[in-house]
This record gives sequence, structure tokens and C-alpha cells, in this order.
Amino acid sequence: MIRTICFKERRYIEELRILTRATALDCIIDERFDRIVYIIKEGDMGLAIGRKGSNIRKMQRVLGRRTEMVEYSSEVETFTRNVFKPAQVVGTRREEDGRLTIYINKGDLGIAIGKGGCTIEKARLLLSRYFDTDLGEVLAREEETHA
Repeated sequence: MIRTICFKERRYIEELRILTRATALDCIIDERFDRIVYIIKEGDMGLAIGRKGSNIRKMQRVLGRRTEMVEYSSEVETFTRNVFKPAQVVGTRREEDGRLTIYINKGDLGIAIGKGGCTIEKARLLLSRYFDTDLGEVLAREEETHA
């Protein structure tokens, strides 16, 4: 990933570090959905969220915008699961055209789509940014039982 971070994004990343002591690798200012999406270093997610979400609420109060956090992973499947949390991803499949199809637990499809498609848009943006992968379809599937 070669990308320059502008001044405003650096300021938001530093604000997160000061308030939560967690490390953010990247910050995306999403004007369309009036939110800030942080990519949190692997293992720092608990620190970033805080007890019962207290750090997220604190960040939203300070920044005046909705704040979302996604834990980074170098594996595309794990990263995809993190992007769609709390919806449960039950599988992924790479299509011939390079797109990634995501299978969501049937009861979590609404959460996975998000209000106005905001979660789908976040996934599309992050997958293309970190893995040079286009998001294909997001489909409902019954949870597979592993015996």
C-alpha cells in the first residue's frame, strides 16, 4: 500500500492515539456518509474501542462525526470479516474476474448492507485500497456447521 495521508487524516490519527493509546494505520474521511473510518493495528482493537465502547463515543464527541473502526489483517478473508463485523461472514469466494463474493449469515444481511449501503461502500473502498480487489456480490447463506 503506497498512499500519502493528508494533514487532516494525520490529525485524526493523532487524536485517536492521544485519546485511546491505540495505533491507527490509516484514516478515511468519508464525506458521503459523514463518518471517519480508522484502520486499527492488529491487536489494538480492544484498546481502540474501550470498555463498552467508551473510546468510540469519546472520539465521536471530540470529532463531531460518526466513528468506525476496522482491525487490519494481512489476509483478505480475515480483513473482510473485520470490515463486516458485527455481521457474521460465513465465506468468501474469488470469482474469475477477480471480484470477491462475500457470504453473510442469513440473519445478518441487513447489518452487512448497512443504512443506505454504508457498510457495503466501506468494504468496497477498503478492499480496493488494501488488496487491490473489487467487491462482488454480498449474498445471504445459511451458517455452515462444522462437524
